[in-house]
Amino acid sequence: MGKLFDQLLEDVRIKEGLKACINCGTCTAICPAASFYDYDPRYIINEVQSRDDERIENLLKGEKIWYCGECMSCKTRCPRDNTPGLIITVLRAISQDKGYFIESEKGRQQFAIKRTVGEWILKYGYCTYMEGAGTDLFPEQGPIWDWRQDNWREVIDQLGGNCDGDGPGILRKVPEESLNELRAIFEVTGAMKRFQTIEDYSRNAAKEDDIEFKDTGIDNKYFETVYKDVKKNHYLDTIQ
Repeated sequence: MGKLFDQLLEDVRIKEGLKACINCGTCTAICPAASFYDYDPRYIINEVQSRDDERIENLLKGEKIWYCGECMSCKTRCPRDNTPGLIITVLRAISQDKGYFIESEKGRQQFAIKRTVGEWILKYGYCTYMEGAGTDLFPEQGPIWDWRQDNWREVIDQLGGNCDGDGPGILRKVPEESLNELRAIFEVTGAMKRFQTIEDYSRNAAKEDDIEFKDTGIDNKYFETVYKDVKKNHYLDTIQ
């Protein structure tokens, strides 16, 4: 039994998600990500069950563990009640803690997620911050989204929302007391420490590649590189 496998076993999600895989492939058949990416949940489980450190380390340094959308469809269909999605959350956590995530293109994008969704949650209480979700970051939204960004306060008011307002209502301002509780949860559970780990390894990666890195915000070359500069083909040939 390898040391990495032992480390995996320390997480309760492994015990809950990997009971008795019979390699039937149902998880792959139902997986939405497997329809688009070069991705096979059954392969992930096989590599973990090998208990081989080299094979598990290759997972931690590779692209495949980042393709999962964590929809948990695998949980609903597995005849043995396994959950590959839970296994992948543990693999991702170890990859981040050990800095292996910077070895893959999709892994490096964890820095972009931390600087956007992660920090929006802590600052605003929402994983999607309206003023931050423009077409500069999400060009696939198209020109209608640009109009919405210019007029969203008026639109939300017409729909009965309470954007940035006190009290109840859609997109209301989250009280500072609640935000402090949220930050405390992140601190106690180790999420803040993991955020800092992502920052530290990303800073080192930027330095090695001689790419501009700033300690805050998204206005820097490293963020732009990991977010937009995709060189590998991550998709199935059938959808090219």
